[in-house]
Amino acid sequence: MASVACAQRESKGVSGTAVYQRRRPERSTVYQVVQGHLETWLAECRYTAEDGFPVAGYIEEDLRKYLQCGILAHGFARARCDDCGYDFLIAYSCKGRGVCGSCNTRRMVETAAHLVDEVFPRVPVRQWVLSLPKRLRYFLARDADLLNRVLRIFLNSVEKALQSCCADAPDHARLGAVTFVHRFGSALNGNIHLHCCVIDGLFSAEDETLRFDEATITPEAMAKVQAEARERVLRLFKRRSLLSPEDVETMRQWKHEGGFSLNADVTVAAWDRAGLERLLRYCARPIFASERLQWLEKDQRLVYRLPKSRPDGQAVLYLTPLEFLDKLAVLIPPPRKHRHRYHGVLAPNAPLRQAVTAYAGSPINAEPG
Repeated sequence: MASVACAQRESKGVSGTAVYQRRRPERSTVYQVVQGHLETWLAECRYTAEDGFPVAGYIEEDLRKYLQCGILAHGFARARCDDCGYDFLIAYSCKGRGVCGSCNTRRMVETAAHLVDEVFPRVPVRQWVLSLPKRLRYFLARDADLLNRVLRIFLNSVEKALQSCCADAPDHARLGAVTFVHRFGSALNGNIHLHCCVIDGLFSAEDETLRFDEATITPEAMAKVQAEARERVLRLFKRRSLLSPEDVETMRQWKHEGGFSLNADVTVAAWDRAGLERLLRYCARPIFASERLQWLEKDQRLVYRLPKSRPDGQAVLYLTPLEFLDKLAVLIPPPRKHRHRYHGVLAPNAPLRQAVTAYAGSPINAEPG
């Protein structure tokens, strides 16, 4: 890295500080909130909790690690060019998955680049987004097995839709998909929903040759996926005694599909690799946008600008530092849970995974690699 910086300095004729400038997280509003109010927030949570200490250990750990990220006092590496002697310091990062905008942005970019360069062939991709009723999100946020089951139900319905739209595909043909489980909404609210980037077609193998049948998804097929997923998820909650039979019947009568919202209008053409990377970055984005948070009154009041206005016209949130930390704690993802998952022919142990990923970045009818 230092030799690259040296070459840039020589070519531009500028000082080293113009080539590399260390980021300064302590200047950001988020860092100032966490640094100045974390201990007060933790103490208040302990005092008001009926069952002792309600803040999960992974939440406190993520917040404390964030306070060390990018701070030279907590460790750094020194990069030096042997040719010219130019050197600079690189502070250690926290590698957190929750609060830290720097680490999460880097992970977002790396994930999207890996999927485009190493996983997805040059085929059309469609984003399927399933949102669930608020009444069900509480259970999904706390039960990983239940969430996995709902995801399997949804992808099974999507695969049936692809099969119905691929008349020439063999019966054993499978989909390929990558899912991002979002636990956050755009207004600093907890909102479990699923972003599935599904290849618009089915894969199969004939005589050791990989075959791809492209699908033409119709509005009727999308509506069928939504209705089937809704019915099967409600039956699942009923079997697990999370909803009574009366509640299930009531939710079936709700308007607007009972809170089950499906959107599959976003598609990326096979040739549009830059568009695919933008879509994957969007799906892998951090839990909130730190640049939208600003002080309204220093150490007293915050304002968070929403990406789009709510139905009632509200465009900003006004929060105290402790209220902001309350919201942040809900959004931090639990540990040891994958942020994205592979399905169908892209699953880790799928028989066709190696054959499909060999075409990463190439058309299926071209030579692999």
